[in-house]
Amino acid sequence: MPEKRIVLKNCGVIDPDDISSHLDKDGFKALEKVRKKMTAQEVIEEVIGSGLRGRGGAGFPCGLKWELAKKTGSDQKFIICNADEGEVGAFKDRYILEKDPFTLIEGIAIASYALGARQAYIYLRQEYHYLLDRIGNAITQAAEHGFLDLLKIDIIEGAGAYICGEESALMESVEGKRGEPRYRPPFPPKRGLFGKPTIINNVETLMNIPQIILNGGDWFNGIGKKGNSGTKVFSVSGDIESPGVYELILGSELRELVVDLARGNEIQAVQVGGASGKLIPGNMLKTPLAYETALGSGAVTVFDQSRDIVGMVYQTLRFLAEESCGKCTPCRDGTRVMVETLERIANGEGVAEDIDVLEALSEMMRLSSLCGLGQSAPVPVLDSLKYFGSEYETRISQSIFLRSLRGIRG
Repeated sequence: MPEKRIVLKNCGVIDPDDISSHLDKDGFKALEKVRKKMTAQEVIEEVIGSGLRGRGGAGFPCGLKWELAKKTGSDQKFIICNADEGEVGAFKDRYILEKDPFTLIEGIAIASYALGARQAYIYLRQEYHYLLDRIGNAITQAAEHGFLDLLKIDIIEGAGAYICGEESALMESVEGKRGEPRYRPPFPPKRGLFGKPTIINNVETLMNIPQIILNGGDWFNGIGKKGNSGTKVFSVSGDIESPGVYELILGSELRELVVDLARGNEIQAVQVGGASGKLIPGNMLKTPLAYETALGSGAVTVFDQSRDIVGMVYQTLRFLAEESCGKCTPCRDGTRVMVETLERIANGEGVAEDIDVLEALSEMMRLSSLCGLGQSAPVPVLDSLKYFGSEYETRISQSIFLRSLRGIRG
């Protein structure tokens, strides 16, 4: 199946530094339609009808989130665009911001209209500092053309913390505090930034909004499958011939992405969703790219037959342990013990009980961690045990055998 471009339709087509080229491609027509012909509630209902779900990984229905915030009585509301993109292997939002910042600005403006917000923030990953001028220029040009009305959009740069991709830690960072997850409820649409109702959507989610408004929610809902409306943008890297950014209809097979488009060969495994994403073996490439199976943030990393899966999982957990904010015990201590256990196995010093330890830790972390980092950190561990368990067993058996030999010789 070829790509279907909705989010990326103007990428590489317009001049990202000149609003006139964007206007020539029906830029800001959706915002004009909203202001002239639709009430705020009608906008929300259109988004609800589209079936659009958050493209950051959690997959919460976008329109329902907007409606929750709209119904919360407050004299002030906020919109935050999450452009942190700190996930391992993710670079699709960077591509979008480089190629088409104007559609993002339009999506933010429509969301602000629907919510009744006068202040919006773009939370930009620190490593994307070089995009600051481009995004600021797009905001300035949109304001000069009268598209932002009473809306003020500010850019806030993060400091490179992985945890700040989590929405409540992101809000802490915007408020000038240490980036740590909050206890919930209350959730951001009820009580978010500075205690006010707040909508947080990532770059890709907001990029869909203008097309939904122009073409209608039913049009968008007709693309893909039930519960998986529209398209998804993926960042594909690893052992492939054509790494890059691709946009496919939700529900497409993983094979279409990593073999047909990215041209992977002799695939041993594919990790979908970044460091804590699902690990899919090479014999399951018919797996649909959908919320129910494998999706996450859209970061896709391909591993060929030369890769050491146990070693890869060990390095992944090392990263997650380092990036844990340490606020909750299950994540802080659980990731550390996992790293120690995986290191023993990877170095040929494992024992049979290590598998039981990893499984027990995984269950504890999934059920009791405060945020998505700790809850999802066990995913690649459990998937590797499920699909590549023989590699663990072989290493442990060899280590036991070698230790027994040393005992005999001693």
